[in-house]
Amino acid sequence: MDVVPSAATLAAYTLAVAALAITPGPDMALFLGKTLSHSRRAGFAALLGALTGTLVHTMLVAVGLSALLAASATAFLVLKVVGAVYLLWLAVDAVRNGSAFNVAAAARSETLGAVYLKGIAINLLNPKIVMFFLTFLPQFISPTDPDAAGKLVVLGVWFAVVGAPICGVMILFAGALSRLLARSRRARRALDYIFASVLAGFAVKLITARATP
Repeated sequence: MDVVPSAATLAAYTLAVAALAITPGPDMALFLGKTLSHSRRAGFAALLGALTGTLVHTMLVAVGLSALLAASATAFLVLKVVGAVYLLWLAVDAVRNGSAFNVAAAARSETLGAVYLKGIAINLLNPKIVMFFLTFLPQFISPTDPDAAGKLVVLGVWFAVVGAPICGVMILFAGALSRLLARSRRARRALDYIFASVLAGFAVKLITARATP
């Protein structure tokens, strides 16, 4: 049983995850906001919570997709195509509307445990994250792969492994990064275009391909 994706697949997935990690969103706003209003420890607590929520999502999605694959490879393929269209829509939306980045000041002091739980909640209570992973992960799996279920789990864990150090660096430089994103529309738009390019690239590749990757 070989649950580790090929080097080419893992490299493409890593590049995609890295691009997603630097894109402003609710998670980034939370851990940068806690860093600025409380401390770096609070920022890392928020990040740990967000990563925990991400792992829960990816594991649930992996189990669900594995069950779908076991039931019908055709249904899995249909999900990949529908997912590609959704990813393409997200890319267009990122270019049209941009990402909202707002680091809100904390009204009161919070314990690290409370910050950690808030990080989990911001992931688990966001249905857009579920939909994203449900459409994103299948793009790196072939429905004919006998080890697809294991590879889905590995990719889910790898998402957090790649994202953690990138976000950690952001926390260390939270002040400068927040000022840049808050003041520079050009910087935010550059990240929007990176995000859109990654999603559109995978979506177009799948839609135009004759066979699954």
